[in-house]
Amino acid sequence: MIDIEKDYGSLIDKLCKLIKSSKTFDLAIEYTLKIHAITHTSEVSSSSMQTYCDDLLSGLKNEDFNIIPTEKNKPITYHLWHIARIEDLVGNLLIMKQSQIFNDDWMARMNVSVRDTGNAMDAVQIFDFCKRTNKQELINYRNAVGCQTRKILKSLTANDLKQKPESEYLLRLVSEGGLLENKNSIWLKDFWGRHTVAGLVLLPLTRHHMMHLPECMAIKQFIKSKVER
Repeated sequence: MIDIEKDYGSLIDKLCKLIKSSKTFDLAIEYTLKIHAITHTSEVSSSSMQTYCDDLLSGLKNEDFNIIPTEKNKPITYHLWHIARIEDLVGNLLIMKQSQIFNDDWMARMNVSVRDTGNAMDAVQIFDFCKRTNKQELINYRNAVGCQTRKILKSLTANDLKQKPESEYLLRLVSEGGLLENKNSIWLKDFWGRHTVAGLVLLPLTRHHMMHLPECMAIKQFIKSKVER
């Protein structure tokens, strides 16, 4: 399994350099796919190696997904939802200008009543959301998004990386419920709109996952320590 503190950071540093030049485009995509695979289950990348995400999910019970060690933490359920929704919205709407994976069928399967990224949820809303969500279907949804992202990455050209999201699709982030007209949510529309596709690859599709998964791993370790006492 990857050393998250050492190897992952090194891969990101290399990608940041490679993605700046069209001459190293093919290698940049290769690194992107490698980094992306780390943050998803091995099912997504068809890897024979256990990923960081595999290690996180292994052995977790259904109730473990809703545990928060302190008031500063958010449950694993929330983190998985948040990073999956952002990857779906950015990869499909903003980069590929196509429909997102998320739809009414996925809403029903996951037993959720919201469509947005969860940025504007307060603690009570997060608790209620996590309690109701079907955990396995959430993992299935994230896997589906991850598989789609890999197709997207493999379809990109060097010129695509220089493009910025079109206004029509930025507006669809809101009209389709991915973002809310709330200051804690709507800021993402302008933030993503300022970035090129290369920038979107470097954050929402790669580094953003590791802004959340380590906290999930810390929660897992907390649960393990409680069991061992």
